[in-house]
Amino acid sequence: MSISRRNILKTLALGVPALQFAPSFALGAEGKEKIPAILPGPFVGTRASLGKYEIPDWFRDAKFGIWAHWGPQSAVEAGDWYARNMYMEGSRQYKHHIENYGHPSKFGFKDTIPNWKAEKFDADYLLGLYQKAGARYFMSMGVHHDNFDLWNSKYNRWNAVNMGPKKDIVGMFAKAARKNGMRFGVSDHLWISYKWFSTSKGSDKTGTFAGVPYDGADPKNFEYYGKCEEIFNKLDWTENGIPQSWKEHWFNRMKDLVDNYEPDLLYCDGHMPFEDLGMDLLAHMYNKSAAKHGGKTQAVYTSKRTEDTGTNGICVFDVERGVVETVWPYAWQTDTCIGDWHYNRDRIGKYKSVKTVIDLLVDIVSRNGNLMLNMPLPASGMLDNDELHVLDGITQWMAVNSEGIYATRPWKIFGTGPLSAITKNDKEVNSSQQFNEKNRKDFSFEDIRFTTKDKNLYAFFMGWPNATQLTIRALATGSEQKTGNIEKVELLGIGKVDFTRDNEGLKVTLPSRKPCEHACTLKIYGTDLV
Repeated sequence: MSISRRNILKTLALGVPALQFAPSFALGAEGKEKIPAILPGPFVGTRASLGKYEIPDWFRDAKFGIWAHWGPQSAVEAGDWYARNMYMEGSRQYKHHIENYGHPSKFGFKDTIPNWKAEKFDADYLLGLYQKAGARYFMSMGVHHDNFDLWNSKYNRWNAVNMGPKKDIVGMFAKAARKNGMRFGVSDHLWISYKWFSTSKGSDKTGTFAGVPYDGADPKNFEYYGKCEEIFNKLDWTENGIPQSWKEHWFNRMKDLVDNYEPDLLYCDGHMPFEDLGMDLLAHMYNKSAAKHGGKTQAVYTSKRTEDTGTNGICVFDVERGVVETVWPYAWQTDTCIGDWHYNRDRIGKYKSVKTVIDLLVDIVSRNGNLMLNMPLPASGMLDNDELHVLDGITQWMAVNSEGIYATRPWKIFGTGPLSAITKNDKEVNSSQQFNEKNRKDFSFEDIRFTTKDKNLYAFFMGWPNATQLTIRALATGSEQKTGNIEKVELLGIGKVDFTRDNEGLKVTLPSRKPCEHACTLKIYGTDLV
């Protein structure tokens, strides 16, 4: 899109007529779909303008969200990226598909969509459970890389209202979240779909079906699988090779989503894509929110690229399956899952433990972050028993300790203890903090994490010691943290506890019983603590 055309678009009047269904991928020359004008308001689609964005307090206070990473790929219940990997000869999901459905030249991913029936889906029930578990915001899948919209999409007939469950999943989740007093988010994974789905155009290299094209290579299926001519067996996560027509189509679908469901949070699986169009989308979303909230946007957008965040940043930094190295100067978010992203029957009984989730939550909050936890739904739309067990454990822990989580801010340091540093091996995984979660170990009582609120200090000790006394060395008299006077200490769920303090640390006498399983919280009163 030329600069002149882009400037013109910013000044167009509103009221662009709704377009009819446009082919999902079958876009030819630029301009096949009109790019509707963005809403006027405090922002225009430039980095200079969007650099004035401020992260809203609701997000900084919320700390914990739950995500339903759910869609047609959940129908097969064989894990994440099924729609791509089933076209990769020899992969686990390719073998699963052959055994259960037949060869992908005859029975492709599109043919599995009717199996996603969502027959037990009850958005109100699920959101009630999540709210009780302490989630302050909830995120629905909007569209995964599989190019299937979970809303009543104006620009894509491959959507959940027309096919599969024949329900407006995003709309139902949005209504249930707001009914339960939760902020509502939607995830966008669409921008890379043009490349991601290209494996559907390949063929086997060996065996009976060697050279027989998969169903995505049939031109009559280009509408869904795309027209990408290069097959990206090794996915290239750059925007190179993605045509302008697809970028504009992405913009239209995302704007349609924002306009109809007004999400409080829009999550991007990757960096903010397609620079000019991406900034237009952010400006539109922020302006729409500002118009609804007295001139100040309450909307949040996430990006996994640090250049999009921080000082003069345009959105919130998101870390996938990882944590940042220290206290981050701005609110940020980790997204992770108790198992696979999409439901996988083989992972039942192998989910993250309640302790692992709680360790993550406290550690992330101490570093000024939020935890977005995916609870993958089966095809039916109802959590399995093991997931309900994890959720119940979170619920019980939050009932005792949430005071030290919600609306808190980081202390001078996030914590101390044997596992307070990200290891060299973690950094080698990814220098931008992504995916370092896999090397984590469970915390013990020696690992301490801190938060603050209302001039009080909260100290989480991440396990129950065998001894009756707990020593927090960071709170020693004369410590480098230069903490002021400590006047009273409470153990949440128990009450006031005795303590002494010297140059070795704050020494707390613990009661004979634990207030909860997993991390326990000391509320520390005094002067000049924070």
